Amino acid sequence: MTDHLTFADGAYNRHSERRVDDGFMDTLWSDPKTKVLLVGGEHVSADDNTLVWRSAAEVPEGDRLYLGTVDGTEHAAVMLERVPPPARALRSLATELGTAQARLAVHAVGVAQWHRTHPRCSRCGAATDVREGGHVRRCPQCGATHFPRTDPAVIMLITDDADRALLGRRPEWPEGRYSTLAGFVEPGESLEDAVRRETLEETDIEVGEVSYAASQPWPFPSSLMLGFIGRARTTEVTVDGTETTDARWFSREDVRRLTLSGELVLPGGVSISRWLIERWYGAPLTGSWG
Repeated sequence: MTDHLTFADGAYNRHSERRVDDGFMDTLWSDPKTKVLLVGGEHVSADDNTLVWRSAAEVPEGDRLYLGTVDGTEHAAVMLERVPPPARALRSLATELGTAQARLAVHAVGVAQWHRTHPRCSRCGAATDVREGGHVRRCPQCGATHFPRTDPAVIMLITDDADRALLGRRPEWPEGRYSTLAGFVEPGESLEDAVRRETLEETDIEVGEVSYAASQPWPFPSSLMLGFIGRARTTEVTVDGTETTDARWFSREDVRRLTLSGELVLPGGVSISRWLIERWYGAPLTGSWG
């Protein structure tokens, strides 16, 4: 078990005040020391287990994104439809990166995903322009300003009075694959109530006390995962059959025995779900579905 949660550590100075300067990106691109990452969809330029940073003179044309400063060096990205080799999907690479590198990459992927899916103005439908270091899209027709979207989602480890953990399986997952429950926060809903509602809807388990654990950026495509621990008031499981096709209470001995035998397969180390499960269990666990 580790206290390290992928994408949640390694903060750096994003210098948001610099983005409003129309000439800042040109100045950044003229500096040979600026490091630039290629990003497209969920992929980033990477060679084996390391991000590949280029100088501004070495990168292709594309929308520019300012990331921030790490150890006195400016970092940026170019957003492309497809990253040329060498490239890797960030989810498969993230646990192998240092904390600052992982945070830079998740920043780039998150903003690039938003640009890819929101090219037009939601008010008038006109094509929008990239502004403010890639963190704004502005409509030239109606003047509307649009900002990157982040959807809050709760992800929760529910325990009962015997300190067993409630894990569920989605319909598209193979037999043996289980994870914590999760769901999106609805308008007008508190995070704690979202935990209680989603658990009740999916498993018919009533949850009382809810406590915050940690958060994780998850730009696949645009979520912020908000991790919680919840205490069950009831224990009889009835799944909804739609979002969750099976859910069970697991003791620590169940988890130890079933993961060793391969009958229980847990989320990969990049996920906050794995982090929540291992913190409850108290030690690292074997096996994952990546």
